[in-house]
Amino acid sequence: MKINEVEGKIAQIELDCEELLTLNAALNEICNGIDVHEFETRIGTSRAVAEKLMAEIQMVLDQIPKS
Repeated sequence: MKINEVEGKIAQIELDCEELLTLNAALNEICNGIDVHEFETRIGTSRAVAEKLMAEIQMVLDQIPKS
């Protein structure tokens, strides 16, 4: 991960494919693999926000050429 800029509550970062895959897998496990009681309290965001982020990461991964 490379941090390009942090301004207020906005951060611009660069992630490589492996880092994106790791985040995607973690979000998938949190959203679909385990039952998290009090999801928002424990995770720090709503399930809907986590699922949206997971979908956005997947869209980026779909654009990366497969080797």
